[in-house]
Amino acid sequence: MRYKLLLIVLLLGCKPEQKANTSRLAYDRWVGDIKFDKSKDSDLFKLCNDDLQTYQYFNDGNGLEYEGEKKAISEAFKTHFVSKQASETGLVRIRFIVNCKGQTGRFRLLGMDKNYKEKEFHVSITNQLLTIAKSLDKWRPKFINEEPVDYYQYLIIKMENGKILEILT
Repeated sequence: MRYKLLLIVLLLGCKPEQKANTSRLAYDRWVGDIKFDKSKDSDLFKLCNDDLQTYQYFNDGNGLEYEGEKKAISEAFKTHFVSKQASETGLVRIRFIVNCKGQTGRFRLLGMDKNYKEKEFHVSITNQLLTIAKSLDKWRPKFINEEPVDYYQYLIIKMENGKILEILT
């Protein structure tokens, strides 16, 4: 009898099924999807799979797919970055998509303080970091089941007193 009462309460507490909005623009497939934004993104950057399937950088188990690996990326930032704001400390995450041709687009930034709380860095820093990240042009395509795919990639720039300490990938 106790189980019947519990079942009745559970059934009565359920809402009727509502048809989900299946419009591709109405929801993200996955948390963290980067949708095209005409105010931020170039029309020239095209995904090979039209937003249907963008993999994460780790889906193939091969790690970073950049010619020269992390060392080349770190060198690019250290060579081109000019410290202008000595008081800025924290992390700047740059997340973007590499398409099946090795081209990049849909760059998004997120700043964090040393306690991992969201923070806005001075525009002179974020503009430089974004420009350098966009200039990295030796990304290699990833392959899943022997087919080239689009994938998300990120770079985290660790900063202290306006200077780059490390690039995390």
